[in-house]
Amino acid sequence: MAESARENQSIYRFRWIGYGFLLFALIDSALTIIPPNFAAPSWKLQVMGKLVETVAVPLLGFGLIFFGEFYDRKAFEKVLLKILSWLCLVLAIAFLLLIPMGIIGAFQVDSEAAKVDPNAIQQQVLRQAAPTLTQIKQLEDQLNKSGPEDIKKLGSQLGSLGITFDTQDPEKAKADLLNRVSQLKAQAQGQIQRQVQEQVQTAEKQRLEIRKNALKWNLGALIAATLFFVLWKSTRWAR
Repeated sequence: MAESARENQSIYRFRWIGYGFLLFALIDSALTIIPPNFAAPSWKLQVMGKLVETVAVPLLGFGLIFFGEFYDRKAFEKVLLKILSWLCLVLAIAFLLLIPMGIIGAFQVDSEAAKVDPNAIQQQVLRQAAPTLTQIKQLEDQLNKSGPEDIKKLGSQLGSLGITFDTQDPEKAKADLLNRVSQLKAQAQGQIQRQVQEQVQTAEKQRLEIRKNALKWNLGALIAATLFFVLWKSTRWAR
């Protein structure tokens, strides 16, 4: 008798945990969908991904609720079980409908990512680096126009900044400064090219990630739809 009572308590715990899982899933799904933004392809894809990645919670919840079938059920719970059984079929259809939405959303997001133009990225990086390049160009022009006296004055100014060079030979100093400026220009241009390459590579990685996630989420939606259909079919007793 005591063992039977413990088994009954275990059944009740499983069922209440199942109801809790369904409540968690309902809250999480509502927060995922609200506020809706159907015009944004990325929103549709993100919603699909979130629903698929958390679908194990409601599946487990339904499984625990249906545990024990009609054993020791109250009258209102039998009505609730009938509703939940049909809800499994509704969710199976809903997850099937997620598949074309996910495919369309992934295609739209991938199309937008494909519009990334390396030339446009380069122009953007150049605009950001324009002040630095302008300063280097102005310094280079100033040095080319500078005479011996200008080089000596420039040496005094740069000396206060911790940059020293021999001002006794202005021509040598001028050549040394021009060499340093050329190095700075080469470094700046090399950094620009690296930034462009990094941004292009990042865009390509994002496209690859979109395709991988779309494939994973579509397969997940198909599996979820199948499992919900199995739940609906196997709970004929509740209907």
